[in-house]
Amino acid sequence: MQNKRGISQAFAAPAAPLEIRRATVFDVFSMSRVLHASIRDLCGADHGGDAARIAEWTAGKTPDQIRKWIGGPGRYWLAERGGEAAAVGGLDPNGVISLLYVAPAAAGQGTGGALLAHLEAELLRDGHVEARLNATRTALDFYRKHGWQKANEAGGCCGTPCIPMRKALG
Repeated sequence: MQNKRGISQAFAAPAAPLEIRRATVFDVFSMSRVLHASIRDLCGADHGGDAARIAEWTAGKTPDQIRKWIGGPGRYWLAERGGEAAAVGGLDPNGVISLLYVAPAAAGQGTGGALLAHLEAELLRDGHVEARLNATRTALDFYRKHGWQKANEAGGCCGTPCIPMRKALG
């Protein structure tokens, strides 16, 4: 039986749909896990596996700190698939995308693109005609693929060099 895999895939349950919702204080542990795992496992181009750089980058992404974010002026979203946290996104009060991290298990499944589109739609609803963010080297090609362009300004974020980017909305 050469086609065993194809048959099992044909009868497998379809993937659960992605649900994007506003994050609450009840999500802080899930959000922290996504942020830490994404940085540790997916952002190697930025930290090079250096434990000290990873620790510096993740230091402010504890459940207690995230609880403060949610209680503050920014807005945050959690993407879930089948009840599992798949990605975290955020907007700062000035309309800048402040967070977009995908759980390693959800990478390459369209999760990041769906959350990015959601954040862009939120900015558009808020009356912004242009979106801004600071991209890591790891995420640069992802953002380019979604229509973002480098901005002509200096940038830095997360304790690592970042690339300021812009995208016209609408």
